[in-house]
Amino acid sequence: MPSMYIARCQDGSYYVGSTDKDPEARIWEHNNDDDLAARYTIKRRPVTLVYTESFERIDEAFRREKQVQGWSRAKKEALMEGRMDELPVLARGRRRDASTSSATGVAD
Repeated sequence: MPSMYIARCQDGSYYVGSTDKDPEARIWEHNNDDDLAARYTIKRRPVTLVYTESFERIDEAFRREKQVQGWSRAKKEALMEGRMDELPVLARGRRRDASTSSATGVAD
């Protein structure tokens, strides 16, 4: 069944991916197969599976992957910890931060 997954890397960062394989098998690839692992995870081994969501179709898992990749670390951690009520608040906080900076990322 297709899945979106989050892996914790050795350096403490998170890697968000999607797969049509078993997520545990995909984590094995990240840790053991240089040809199938993402470049990001090769440099940050070992990686550990910390969260999954299942979908009916791979395109749905991929869409969710891209959505979660854009989230802040705090929002990803709230998702992984099941603190769903905090997700809208964390999203608003990010928009508020973005509205106080210029296009160059420097505060006005």
